[in-house]
This record gives sequence, structure tokens and C-alpha cells, in this order.
Amino acid sequence: MPLAPATPSAAFSAAAPIRSIDDVRRLEARPLAEALTVRSTYEIFRNSAAAFGDKPALTFLRTGNPADAPLRWSYAQLLAGIHQTANALHALGVGPQDAVAVLLPGCLEYHLALWGGEAAGIVQPLNPLLTDEKLVSLMNAARAKVLIAWGNDDESGMWSKAMRIRGQVPTLVQVLRVSPLDEAAPPPLPEGVADFAAVRAAQPADRLVSGRDIAPADIAAYFHTGGTTGAPKLARHSHGAQVFTAWAGVQLTGLGPQDITINGYPLFHVAGVLPASLASLSAGVEVIIPTTALMRNKEVLAGYWRLVDRYKPTSLSAVPTVLAALANVPLDGADISSIRYCRTGAAVLPPELGQRFERQFGLHVHESLGMTEMAGISTITPPGVVGPAGCVGFRLPYSQLRIVALDAQGGASDRDVAPGETGMVLFKSPNLFSGFLDEKDTAKAFTPDGWLATGDLGWLDGDERLNLTGRSKDLIIRSGHNIDPKTIEDALGAHPAVQLTAAVGAPDAYAGELPVVFATLVPGAQATPEELLAFAAERVDEAPARPKAVYLVDHMPMTNVGKIFKPELRQMATCRVADALIAQAAERLGVPAAERPTAQPEGEAGVRVAVPAGAQAGALRAALEASLGALPAKVRIEGP
Repeated sequence: MPLAPATPSAAFSAAAPIRSIDDVRRLEARPLAEALTVRSTYEIFRNSAAAFGDKPALTFLRTGNPADAPLRWSYAQLLAGIHQTANALHALGVGPQDAVAVLLPGCLEYHLALWGGEAAGIVQPLNPLLTDEKLVSLMNAARAKVLIAWGNDDESGMWSKAMRIRGQVPTLVQVLRVSPLDEAAPPPLPEGVADFAAVRAAQPADRLVSGRDIAPADIAAYFHTGGTTGAPKLARHSHGAQVFTAWAGVQLTGLGPQDITINGYPLFHVAGVLPASLASLSAGVEVIIPTTALMRNKEVLAGYWRLVDRYKPTSLSAVPTVLAALANVPLDGADISSIRYCRTGAAVLPPELGQRFERQFGLHVHESLGMTEMAGISTITPPGVVGPAGCVGFRLPYSQLRIVALDAQGGASDRDVAPGETGMVLFKSPNLFSGFLDEKDTAKAFTPDGWLATGDLGWLDGDERLNLTGRSKDLIIRSGHNIDPKTIEDALGAHPAVQLTAAVGAPDAYAGELPVVFATLVPGAQATPEELLAFAAERVDEAPARPKAVYLVDHMPMTNVGKIFKPELRQMATCRVADALIAQAAERLGVPAAERPTAQPEGEAGVRVAVPAGAQAGALRAALEASLGALPAKVRIEGP
């Protein structure tokens, strides 16, 4: 039977500001079963619609031009669309165990697919940058029953991909085509394909026809977390885990109906779906979608501060590489005083970037830690809590956090370390995922006594805040897109002449990081960097993940336990980038080769450039301060 009507008071709201671990513990004094009674993401949207009604929930920007009129959906309209979507999927035979795959760019309809998909079955957001083969593999692993896809090829060739792969997924019974913005009428569609808007319009908008009573343990979503070789890894999220993420996010950040946020994260990624969307929409926040291309839209990036001036968001959330790109965008008189909370995650914030952001814009960057295995969020630095770079804040209420020493293989041991000592970060929490589809992958994710082994390295400070020193996956973040270096390393490692590979991010003024890969050769073997670059590019699915350079080295830097030491490689990559920019500046100025400096490592992560004396020394230094200063890296220039 349908659930009883929600009351306005059921929307999530913060109990009190969180400024310390004692504030977190005060929340925990009340049993979780009393503090959080919402059972599903569907219930969240029913509660929000009842509480906020005609208030804007989603605002879609057609372009990056602040003068262009946006499209808006209210909370009531959003719930109506979720009902119609869930009912349409139910009519197609989708039940609680069936997957609904989604291949869409940033758009309003993505939220119907997400939350309507979870109300009817299990939603499976897909990364549109993956190859056909990978998409087919993921959909077959999930036994997808319906695919909701964007109706043209303007964004990553989505429609052509959908048409090519639909015949390769035996469980698929229907493709639903989402009409691109301002399309006059949908074109004739082949058998097995229907118009998403038309099938929605035929359904009731005020209830779930199925009468489904969703339990907290029911699976809500499958998220792809890896599987670049072999079987894909699909993480299962329960409704209860996603609901807890939303509730905890509201408690620690103080989100409420007075807030507005720009969500530039991809909606196939947990960060965009859960902390940036579900938490906001559970508390009455207006969520802005900045065009179909999101933060990959150069117009959005170049005009970001003007968009802030126009829409008055109260928070800014972006990965460090996007923050680095924004740091290169001048305010030009834009009023950004509406922003009260600036937040980042996905990678440790470079100290110099945090300092630069605070210096230029008056915004302290608060760091958080999130992961797919914890429904998108693990720790949060709340507004008003100022920490050093690398400090990712407090654990969530009702969660447990341990730091343990590494074993001989670099994994988690069973020995807890003292406060202030670095080790691997482990969690238990109400928002832990329900395991991978493949039980063998699940077993590897947990310690024998049931703790999630994150692979992240960190330590606890005197305020019980988690501070990260590195990430085991060493993700490369290119314009907000997460690139697993193993994708590149596996591709290049398949070359018969290659012995060892290690991919890292090289600093880039626009993208934040670009993937490059270091390699050693088998003794006696020969191969050129150009040959290896072409070999790797052919074997990497996603275009953004294809390496921009291959650097051959005689030996890889190693840790004392025999692991490749990537911080040194990143420093080497920064030197190579700096040398290329030095050469460009010197050539423009006609500086002789003998008077050109070279970049040298400095400290653990920095680079030093000493400009030698010469007729053009002053002009060269000024040029280098402009070009090297735009890099999201610590570069010190000295000389006349």
C-alpha cells in the first residue's frame, strides 16, 4: 500500500551547528533509530515536496551566460516527475531487483532517472566516456532491464552508443529516449525505443502505482568503481545508506532551504548524486545544474564568478583541480559574497592552492573525504571549522574510524596506531555499501573483522579530525573527472618492452592535472616514448584518461617496502612541465640556450627555477612568473 502522507516537519534539518567532535557525540546521544526514521530516498522526496512545495528544487542553465533564462523545477514538480518515471518503469516490468541503466549528461531528467529509478528498482548511472564494450559489460553485469539515454550525439555520442549497445544486453527490454533541450518533436523511433517524456506523461503523478514499501536494506543503486581489466566492479548502495549520507551531510554542513548550490559534479559519480544532490534536496536547497557539460563547459568555467553573482549560491563545492582552474578566472567585479562555505574532496588539497584561493577570493577551502563504498561521504569539515590542507574533518555521527599500521604488503594490519601517527584509514558506518556484485571483490574491501579498508593513508589530530597524507589509488583528477592511474598502467604494461609503469597527474593550468606515465624497460629491450604513447592510447577506454606523455626512466623511485613512490614521480612530472614552459618563454624572447634555466626538485613536492643573469633575465622571469604561476603546483622562481 502507498505510504501515509509526509508531514512538512519530516524534511531533514540540522539539529545544531557542528564545530567539534563533542558536537558529533551529542548527536549520538539519541539512538539512530529515533534520530533518523526515513526509510528510502523516495520518502526523502515525498517529505521535501510536502515541506517545500513550489520552492525551486532544480535550476538548469542552458548556457554559461548569466543573462540567459534558466529552466526551473519546484519540489512539487520534481516529486511528480519521480512518480511518473517510477510508474513508467513499473509498467515496463521493472521491479525491486531490476536495474535501470542511465546514459545522460547533466540535465533535469537525470534526477527523474535517478530517483524514479530507485523508487521502482535499482538505478545504474553509466559513465558516457566509456567504450561500448565497457558499457555492455557493466549493463550485463547488472542485468539492466531499461536504458534511459540522451537523444543526440552532442554529448559524448550518447545516442549512437545507446543504439549500438542495446542489442548486446539480452536482459534489456526497452530504451527510453530523453529529448534534448528545445527539440520540436522526437524523431521516429525504432522498435523497442520510446520517448521518455511521452511514457511519463501517461502515468499518474501523485503516487507510486506499485504501492511499493521500500525497506532501508533494499538496494537503491549500482555504482561502477573500477574494473578496467577483467570483470567490472559494481558497488551496491542500499536506500538506508543513501538516506544516512543525506541526513549526516545536512547535520554537519547545516544545509537548509535558505541555501543554493551549483552542482558541477557528474551525475554518474557518487559525489554528484549523493552529497551534492540528495543531501541538498533533502533539506530544501536549490540545486543548480550548470549546462549539460557541467564544469567541462569552458563557458561555465570562464564565467563562473559571474554565474555566482547572478544566482547567489551560498556554497561552492568542487574538486581541487577545478578550484585550481577557477583560481585562474578573475572576478572582474563579480559579487561572490553570497558564498559562505567552500568545500572540496576527491583528492588532498595542495596547500598552496588553498592559500591562493583564500588570498584571492577570501574563501577558506573546507575538505571532506568521500568514497563510493560509503555512499559518497565519510568525513566532513563543517562550516566555521578551519583546518590545514589535508584535514578532511570529523567522522560522521554514529560511525567509527580507526587508523591502523600497514602490514608488510602495504595493507591494513590489526594494530591501531597512536594519535598523530600515520596509517591506513578504516571505517564502520551506517552508510557502508552493501558489497560489490562480485563477492570476491567484497571480501577484498573489508578486514577480517569487518572494517572497510579504504586504502587511504592518514592520521588523527588532537581534535579527532582526520588528516590525509595520500590515497592508495592516487587518482588523477582532470577537470573534475576521476582517472584511475591503473587504467593507464595496465594499458602500457601490456607492451612487451615495458617492465614497470606508474601514471601520475602532471600539473596543467586549465585542467588541473593531465595524465602522464613513467616507464622502465625490460633489460635489453628498446622502445621510443612515441611508440609507447600510441600503444597506451589505443588501449585506454576513456579519452580523458589517455596519457599526454610517456617518460622513460632508468629506475622507479621506491619506498622502503618496495612500492613505487608516486610523490617523487609527480615532482618529476612537474619539472618536465615547467621545462616545457621555460622553453616556450625563452624562444619567444630569443633567450640563448646557455641562459635558459631548468626546473629542479625542491623539498618533498616543490620545484625551483633559478633564472641566470643575462640581458633578458628580467623579461624571462616575468614571463615565467605568469606561466609557471598558473600551474596548480608549488613552483619557486628566483634570480634577477
